Amino acid sequence: MSLIVGDGDYRYEQLDHWPKVPPGWALGEVGAVGVDKDDNVLVFNRGEHPMMIFDRKGNFLRAWGEGLFPRAHGLHMAPDGTVFLTDDGDHSVRQCTLDGKVLLTLGTPGKPAPFMSGEPFHRCTHTALSPTGDIYVSDGYGNARVHKYAPDGRYLMSWGESGTKPGQFNLVHNITCDPDGWVYVADRENHRIQVFDGNGKYETQFNNLHRPCALFQPYCSCPICYVGELGPATRTNRNYPNLGPRLSIIDNKGNLLARIGGLLPGTAPGDYMGPHGLAVDSRGDIYIAEVSHTQWRQYFPDQPMPADLRVIRKLRKLR
Repeated sequence: MSLIVGDGDYRYEQLDHWPKVPPGWALGEVGAVGVDKDDNVLVFNRGEHPMMIFDRKGNFLRAWGEGLFPRAHGLHMAPDGTVFLTDDGDHSVRQCTLDGKVLLTLGTPGKPAPFMSGEPFHRCTHTALSPTGDIYVSDGYGNARVHKYAPDGRYLMSWGESGTKPGQFNLVHNITCDPDGWVYVADRENHRIQVFDGNGKYETQFNNLHRPCALFQPYCSCPICYVGELGPATRTNRNYPNLGPRLSIIDNKGNLLARIGGLLPGTAPGDYMGPHGLAVDSRGDIYIAEVSHTQWRQYFPDQPMPADLRVIRKLRKLR
C-alpha cells in the first residue's frame, strides 16, 4: 500500500524506489536534483557518476561528469535548458549543457578564496538566476556572502557578512529567485530565509523554520516556495520532536501551506534524514535529494549505517 503524505491542496503519493539505477552503480548521497523541460530528472550525486539523468518514470537515460565534480552540492536549471552545477569541494560553479559540455565556469576550480575573505568562492553552495539572467551564487561554508554575476559571467557585486542581523548570514546554504526578481536566501544556521532585492537590499525574512537547507521556486506566477529543513544539529536537541528533517511548502509571505515529514529523523517510510535539494516538475511532482549518509553519522553515531539508506524520493501530486 502506497504512503500518502501532505494535506489540503498538497497531497502526494510517496515513491521511495523511483529511480532505476543501472546494475552495479550507486548514487552515493544526492546533493541536488533538477527537472528539464521534458520532465527528465537530473540527479547530482556524490557517487562515481556525478550526474545521472532519469525520465519521470525513473528509467535511466544517461550519465556524465565523471572526474569533474568532487562533491556535488547545488543544481539550478536555467530557462534556456542549461544547468548550473555548484561544487563546494571544488569551489566552483559550472554551467553545462544537458549532455555535460561545460559552457561557463565561475571561480577557480580547486582553489578556494581565503576563509571568510568575502571573495568568491570558499565552498560555494548553490546558484540561482534572476528573471533577466543575472547569476547569484551562495557562498557558503567558508564565506557568508552572495555574489552576483552578469549572464556572461562578469562579476558585478557581493553582499553579506557573518552574523545574525538582517543582511548577515550564518551559513548561506541555498538561493532562489521569484519571477519578480526577489532573491530568497536560506540562512541555514540562523533558522530563516532572508529576502533581498536584486542588488542585495534587505526586504524581509521568514522564520519558523529549522535549518532551511533546500529551496525551490518554479518559473511561474505561482508564489510558492518549497523548503527542505535539515533538522536538529547538536547532541543536545537531536532527539527533540517536531524540528525536522522535513519538507515545508510556504507562500511568498512565509505562510505555511503544508509540512511533510516525521517528528524525528529516521528511516521509517514517512521520515527524512537530510533533505538537501528540491525540484518540482510540470505536474507538481516533487523530487527530494537527501544527504542521508552525512546525516546518519550525526544523528546515529553509535549505530552502523544501513546499506540502503534513501537518498532520493519522489512525491507524486494527487489531483
